[in-house]
Amino acid sequence: MLAITCPGQGSQTPGFLAPWLELPGMRDRLHWLSTVAGLDLEQHGTVSDEATIKDTAVAQPLIVAAGLLGMLGLFQHPADGFRVVGVGAGHSVGELTAAAAAGVISAEQAMVLVAQRGRAMAAASAQTPTGMSAVVGGDESEVLAAIERHGLTPANVNGAGQVVAAGALDALAALADDAPAKARVIPLSVAGAFHTDYMSPAVETLSRLSRAVSTHDARVPLLSNSDGTVVGSGSEVLRRIVRQVSSPVRWDLCMDTMRDLGVTGIIEVPPAGALTGLAKRGLKGVETLALRTPDDLEAAHRMVREHGEERTASDPAWRLVVAPVKGTVAVEPHGPGDSLSPGDLVARVSSLRDTHQVISAYGGQVVEWLVEEGDPVSPGQPLLRLHPTGELA
Repeated sequence: MLAITCPGQGSQTPGFLAPWLELPGMRDRLHWLSTVAGLDLEQHGTVSDEATIKDTAVAQPLIVAAGLLGMLGLFQHPADGFRVVGVGAGHSVGELTAAAAAGVISAEQAMVLVAQRGRAMAAASAQTPTGMSAVVGGDESEVLAAIERHGLTPANVNGAGQVVAAGALDALAALADDAPAKARVIPLSVAGAFHTDYMSPAVETLSRLSRAVSTHDARVPLLSNSDGTVVGSGSEVLRRIVRQVSSPVRWDLCMDTMRDLGVTGIIEVPPAGALTGLAKRGLKGVETLALRTPDDLEAAHRMVREHGEERTASDPAWRLVVAPVKGTVAVEPHGPGDSLSPGDLVARVSSLRDTHQVISAYGGQVVEWLVEEGDPVSPGQPLLRLHPTGELA
């Protein structure tokens, strides 16, 4: 199974987009995305210095645009990717890249949202002096305990021995002086404490914008940063992206789900490298590729052929309620012919870690259960078939 991953802020380097603009049509496409975002992304991706492209308001649109260009190099038409990609995931702002690539929102909608996300997060960061530090190594439970002890938030739990702490600058300094055993605390060059309550004003801004955005259900299953679960409902994907601005990123759980799904190959789109490094350490035996420049496309196309699985026609995803994680299912007493409303509890899936509620994103009439009480299920496995009816659809 092939996974496509989309990186977050901090992956960009000066001039990284220059080689991509040598490909036919790429410069015009970037000009269009720049126009939508209200930023000169060609300038920022080719000649702007490191300080400029680290500015949150610049970095986030630049990263999403780069990922979309990389996707065009990988698949000339979105339908080519829909047929062979098994799962997609983005880290932080990369979730917007993944949502656009999976057809949940358009590229234009993604650029409007990310431009406003970057500005709103920069403004929220300016209200209070905060920051982030990577804690590398050490025992994870001890690292998390130390972060909590200092009044900080584990803003990114990335797996592979990496947790990012976020919060007040004095608390981060105290953590560095009191580092957990066998761990290093490395200050990050970011504007503020992303994925914490400090970003609540940005959530409010994006929430209002998102209410005017039309969505489609994902053409490729997406993994949520919130908890690593498989999400197919377009409205739920967007709701989670908005909420994630002030909530921790659980990339470790996303990688766990990739393992449960049986992912064998991972391609990271530009500006690639960070997520590939995590996968190499956290998903041993899975082939990885960081798509840094067009020179990597030949290897990427080979991976698509070897790891992609041609999907046959099936019932539309919007008629199915699927398992969010691997585990054992306990079904609710909904029988054929019963009507469900959006938000109704359908089942619970219990893993070794915890229990997840399965909520129907759609209204409709129950056609049939596709599992039985106590069955083991995998992430994305259909549980219940619904037929949309009237106002419930």
